[in-house]
Amino acid sequence: MAKVHPNAAVAAELATPTTTRAAADQEPEPPTVLTVWRKSLLFNCDGFTVYDANGGLTFRVDCYAAPRRRAEVVLMDAAGAPLLTVRRKRLSLAERWLIYDGADADADAAASSSRPPLLSIRRHVGGLQSSGGKTLAHVVTPNATPTSEAFVVEGSYGRRACAVRDARGDVVAEVRRKETVGDDVFRLVVSPRLGAPLAMGLVIALDEMFGGRGSARSWLRGPC
Repeated sequence: MAKVHPNAAVAAELATPTTTRAAADQEPEPPTVLTVWRKSLLFNCDGFTVYDANGGLTFRVDCYAAPRRRAEVVLMDAAGAPLLTVRRKRLSLAERWLIYDGADADADAAASSSRPPLLSIRRHVGGLQSSGGKTLAHVVTPNATPTSEAFVVEGSYGRRACAVRDARGDVVAEVRRKETVGDDVFRLVVSPRLGAPLAMGLVIALDEMFGGRGSARSWLRGPC
């Protein structure tokens, strides 16, 4: 029997029509609260270090390549095992990042029906805004139609105050500023519907789009 990766299972759940989740929504699980440090534990590396509510190491990102050269970022667990690859889509009119399982996504995986991305994140272009505030990006799942928006990211990532909302306007993930420690440490609050790994994958994509260190445009970035 084929093994289903938990991240793929979550992505499939997100693509399921809302009406089929009505019973589950009646008794929501509590959200996961993570503390995200915008720094790698390794010397001379960019990245992230993520802790759970008990202070335990949950995720890590260690990028050796300079921000201007990055084409992909790998999210790892505490032991260094790859969980997700967040890859920039080349030759796209709007800046777009794709989230794949693991660390071995093919360069042509986005075009392969056998290896679709879990999520696709497109930077918002234009002046139209959603009712919830400034629109930063649009997120779709592989099973969504080309014209449908699965999620929208609103707010300001630079100010560490943004939320990921579904079609109903419900928040499935939120970045919250921690006032006393500056911009490099913030909270990530995640609904079980999205899951912590995919939420952190979205944070990585937003950081590449709006974070400053990786926001310089280049078609020649290399993997980190």
